[in-house]
Amino acid sequence: MKFTPIILLILYLAAMWFFSLWRLKQDLNQKSTPLTHPRLTPMLERLGRAMDLPPVRAHVYEVEPVNGLAAPDGRIFLTRGFIRKLDAGEVTPEELASVIAHELGHVAHGHARRRMIDFAGQNAIRMALATVLGRFIPGLGAWIAGLIASAVAARLSRDDEFEADRFATALMMRAGLGTAPQISLFRKLERLTGGKGAAAPAWLLSHPPIPRRIAAIEAQEGRWRQG
Repeated sequence: MKFTPIILLILYLAAMWFFSLWRLKQDLNQKSTPLTHPRLTPMLERLGRAMDLPPVRAHVYEVEPVNGLAAPDGRIFLTRGFIRKLDAGEVTPEELASVIAHELGHVAHGHARRRMIDFAGQNAIRMALATVLGRFIPGLGAWIAGLIASAVAARLSRDDEFEADRFATALMMRAGLGTAPQISLFRKLERLTGGKGAAAPAWLLSHPPIPRRIAAIEAQEGRWRQG
């Protein structure tokens, strides 16, 4: 069958995907502890109450890069680097609450599961395009197909980030924390992460530009207050 190589490649990539998820879970299990920071515990309680649930449970991932993470199994993590920024007074508890709310948005919308499905579809598209384009543009067909698939993946990832931002905005407002911490953290983010601006074209970035994210949050807040 002429599609057998494509099917085998997709199965191989899917196996690698599941292996990477297993490795991530093992790493998180070995390098994380429950989040019990005294300045963040009230934030976890407020977020839980806003959802009519017990306090949100989160963990500290013992790595230095500043980041938040929603694991495929639904657990929420802040990195030790983020906690150090809190202790140094560079971020506030409310700002870190907005990170946790954002990661809860990823969990609530099932983004990890959706990425797994998208991953298989994107690789099928990549292989089909590479086969077709390779006949007309030898040597460049596979590269162009890869670029198109990467652009599609980046667009889907940006959509997920906007969706998680919207969830976080609604949750922060319902918790009485407002959108100011969410916006102020975005304005600090490049400095906190040591970023020097986007090195890739906007259409290949996995996260939307910060000004667009802030504008979307402000627009949503306006609609939410009116409604």
